[in-house]
Amino acid sequence: MNINRRNFLKVGSLTWGALGLDLMSSGLFQRRLLAAELPSDRKLIFIFQNGGNDGINTVIPTGDTKYNTETRPTLYIPQNQAIDTGNGFAQLHPALQPMMEIYNNTGLNGQAGPGNLAVLHRIGYSGQSQSHFDSQQYWQNGVPGKAGLEEGMFYRHLSKTLDLNDSRNALVAAAISNSQMVGLKGERPFPNFNRAAEFSFGGNAAKSQKFLGTLPSFDGGTDGKGLVGLYGGPKDDPTKVYRPLVHQTGGLLGSTIGTLQAAVAQGTYTPSNGAVYANDGLGRKLMEAAMLFKRTPVKIVGMTIGGWDTHTDQGQITGGHANLLGQLARGFQALYRDLKDQWDKVLIVTMTEFGRTSMENGSKGTDHAESSAVFIAGGGVKGGVYNCDASTWKAADIFSSKSGRYLAKRTDFRTLFGEIFTRHFGDSPQMLDQIIPGYSAAAAKDPTGFQPLGFLKA
Repeated sequence: MNINRRNFLKVGSLTWGALGLDLMSSGLFQRRLLAAELPSDRKLIFIFQNGGNDGINTVIPTGDTKYNTETRPTLYIPQNQAIDTGNGFAQLHPALQPMMEIYNNTGLNGQAGPGNLAVLHRIGYSGQSQSHFDSQQYWQNGVPGKAGLEEGMFYRHLSKTLDLNDSRNALVAAAISNSQMVGLKGERPFPNFNRAAEFSFGGNAAKSQKFLGTLPSFDGGTDGKGLVGLYGGPKDDPTKVYRPLVHQTGGLLGSTIGTLQAAVAQGTYTPSNGAVYANDGLGRKLMEAAMLFKRTPVKIVGMTIGGWDTHTDQGQITGGHANLLGQLARGFQALYRDLKDQWDKVLIVTMTEFGRTSMENGSKGTDHAESSAVFIAGGGVKGGVYNCDASTWKAADIFSSKSGRYLAKRTDFRTLFGEIFTRHFGDSPQMLDQIIPGYSAAAAKDPTGFQPLGFLKA
């Protein structure tokens, strides 16, 4: 949605800080001739489970005899209380029951359903870091070992497939978060907010007004002040080095504001098909994402859910971890119902920085470890359990790491996203090294870890 340049900063509120703009950054203003537009109208929601999710308590390797009350005295979940996946080896935590509406399929577990939930176990990367900050960076920037890299793989995908200087692409991604997410960071910032209706300037009214400034006394004049004055002035002025760049940025911001305002102006959002989003942090974020998918050009939405660092009193059937899993499962269920009219175009993906120790600690919890579990849902997903079955899981693999304390990774997380970028979004395989730097070299070094799991339909 385009908006008059004299009025774009008047029509509503804008979270300048949320956009993360640095007007003096030359990188922000680089004009780039990018590839063609996205090959389709495919969309994605990624949910980062901050803290490190206990994959063994999430996707239970019942078939491994080392999963027992000796290993997990207070966390062990008996088979008759866990959810059967139908593969004779893996079960799910009972709090994940709402997810079964998506998982169910007569070919998987004998229950009628779409079979559009992939349950992937033992996902991680070689040389696993047990630092929250570092590993959260790696999972979002796509380059393990480069904790200082503040550019995300989702951003790279968009920058290689869209002209992000075109105002029509001003709102193709957003983070529903208090701060920017690394996965969406790049030269051209995308907005982040908790609710589109609350998208507003940071700081008090006086500071905001000073920052905004005033328009020139006539269109194209030079007597304006602040950002409004800059944007309202002449587009080309040899005495103003950044004038064209400010105009370009202003146009993008104006388009973002206009698009969000148009979405909010449609009134209170009502989910479709009887979908009910829980009145919790994740539920509200997911409902906002669904609204954006239906009312705006957004293609990728990111968000976080914290609390997964379960060192103490983790809980068994009930408790802190169970509550978090329940939030996640209810969120997946609500999205499935609400987005049925575009389900074939959508992927929902979970991410977490690492798993937890296989052995329960002395505080009735688990500590930082290596691999964990990932859930991927969508109309193009081939449902089932991956990397947790009798044919791929050896005896005592629950302690398969080099240290003998953890569950080792079997599949590199970049392999999953390689499939997503190429098979869901349609990027060429040759682009993977640009979207996920070092992909080919890492795959050559670890061919087993980069063996595609094939969780997406052809």
